[in-house]
Amino acid sequence: KGRPRQDGGPLGAQLLGRRLGAPIGTQRVLGGDGDVPILTTKDNIVSQPAKILNFLRKQKYNADYELSARQGADTLAYIALLEEKLLPAVLHTFWVENDNYFTVTKPWFASRIPFPLSLILPGRMSKGALNRILLTRGEPPLYHLREVEAQIYRDAKECLNLLSHRLGTSQFFFGDMPSTLDAYVFGFLAPLYKVRFPKVQLQEHLKQLSNLCRFCDDILNSYFRHSLGDG
Repeated sequence: KGRPRQDGGPLGAQLLGRRLGAPIGTQRVLGGDGDVPILTTKDNIVSQPAKILNFLRKQKYNADYELSARQGADTLAYIALLEEKLLPAVLHTFWVENDNYFTVTKPWFASRIPFPLSLILPGRMSKGALNRILLTRGEPPLYHLREVEAQIYRDAKECLNLLSHRLGTSQFFFGDMPSTLDAYVFGFLAPLYKVRFPKVQLQEHLKQLSNLCRFCDDILNSYFRHSLGDG
């Protein structure tokens, strides 16, 4: 509870749910992460994006059944790359960068959880994000936070470049329908692409990669058109 997401985010789980016709909705969880994806079946209620994706596979809702063994291996490799190279900078952008945190992330998050948790949980999430970044990146020779920040943004931009190169002119990463990799990439990129931040270092780099922006727009228009709003 209170731990920053690290599994592709709720949009990724909702994308696969809509793509496969699985019963995923959103639910406001008191004391939890605010609006999170919830999969409800006759016998189960499953939350958290990664757990939902695993549950869908076990229930034969498999977006990857047409992938080759090589493509399946590539999926795992790119997901690992996202979590190692892109996630730290995304966490920093949302939860550690002061201007973004105090003007965007904290007010949005606090508005979705009840008082007095709204006074406590955003700060806990911010500290958790910083601790995760320092735990994975704050080792020699990167002793200082400023050095860590510079490195994680270099890594993230390199990761975005690799994703852009891999996607090329294709609509999705494999074939003509979203797969698990598309869900993970979309879950990371869509919030970064759409949220209006005061500090936009990583966002600016993403917006220079037109195929990744088109990828996000196509999925939003195809699978989230009726739920797009200002919130």
